[in-house]
Amino acid sequence: MSVVAPSRPPYLRILRHPVLRRFLPAVLLSAFGDGMSFVAVAWLAVQLAPPGRHGVWTGLAVAAYALPATLGAALLGPLVRRFDGARLVAVDATLRAALLGTIAVLAVADLLGPALYVVLLALSSLLHAWGNAGVYTLVAEELDDEDRVTGNALVSSVQQASFVIGPALAGLVTAFAGPGWVIGADAVTFAFLAVTCVGIVRSRPPRMLPPAEKGGAWLTLRSHPQLLALIAVTCAFFFLYGPVEVAMPVHIADELHASAGLLGGYVAAYGVGTVFGSLLAGLLRRLPLWPVIAAIVVGWGLCLLPSGLTDAVAPGMVGFGIGGFVYGPFTAICTALFQRSAPAEHLSQVLAFRGALITPAAALGTAVGGPLVGAIGGRQTLLVSAWTTILLGALLALGSIPSWRRR
Repeated sequence: MSVVAPSRPPYLRILRHPVLRRFLPAVLLSAFGDGMSFVAVAWLAVQLAPPGRHGVWTGLAVAAYALPATLGAALLGPLVRRFDGARLVAVDATLRAALLGTIAVLAVADLLGPALYVVLLALSSLLHAWGNAGVYTLVAEELDDEDRVTGNALVSSVQQASFVIGPALAGLVTAFAGPGWVIGADAVTFAFLAVTCVGIVRSRPPRMLPPAEKGGAWLTLRSHPQLLALIAVTCAFFFLYGPVEVAMPVHIADELHASAGLLGGYVAAYGVGTVFGSLLAGLLRRLPLWPVIAAIVVGWGLCLLPSGLTDAVAPGMVGFGIGGFVYGPFTAICTALFQRSAPAEHLSQVLAFRGALITPAAALGTAVGGPLVGAIGGRQTLLVSAWTTILLGALLALGSIPSWRRR
């Protein structure tokens, strides 16, 4: 519950909150480090892979940096499910700092092989679903229901901002010093986040949660079908986005005959739009959930259409920028529903369960995107993703009409 006077504007209340004003800068720094590693992880894999095997080892490294979080969410729950939000973030950040730091030292010393690299990346991500859940659990612990959408929006906006600046800076540092130093910098940011969260744990009175029963996440979702439906919708949405990550580079390189700089422009436009869209999520907190989500899904599909319908760069880039703005509030609004509905002792489990399903859904969409792009081309794949996303949003809108009428 917030301890700050409720008369202040929402963002000001959150930024002056005694816990969140320490926590949010640390989250921003670690997200910035992760944005840098987004480039460095793949580039180091290319350097370590034997000749002719770059694609295989790069794919393994990128997958190892994300997918084991799903396994960790399923297997490591008994060890961490009673932790509060700050402890969850601390254990994940500590693990990441230690293993990414090990990777950096071995890489700089030229002692790292591709197999060991993939293993260390996989181990570093085992607790990441719990760490992400801990971030939003801490927001729920510290803020009243009225301010949670705004708090979620601040978290998601700082995370999105890191992917606007981080990859560009990583490219410069990698060119001059090598990817090992970039991953080392990421390890330092996670170490700072871990120290910050340990300080938060020590500064707060002990939080006595009821015992979190085994299977609590699933029991909570069964008793709240709306949450289960929201997870299903999010997985479908992210799956339909997956092919875009494959189609855009191919479309730009092979069909537009342009450089990687243009791809960076699209990513930057999307990222800037997402940051501003996230910050405006608080304005939507009083609107009914499902119509808002349906509008976001349809809106993103419509914004993707210019890239699928034409080779012209300007409409496509404008579409990506507006699409990022439209998508921006999605995470904050959806997470607020989980924070409001799930019991406190099960919130982190439910959020980790959600993250464990969303990550492979997006990865599966990316995997499907490869053969699809090979069969019909990059621009046509973007068009397929756009129309199917619009269809998903339209179905959601139709399904939400009965509840809207009841309201």
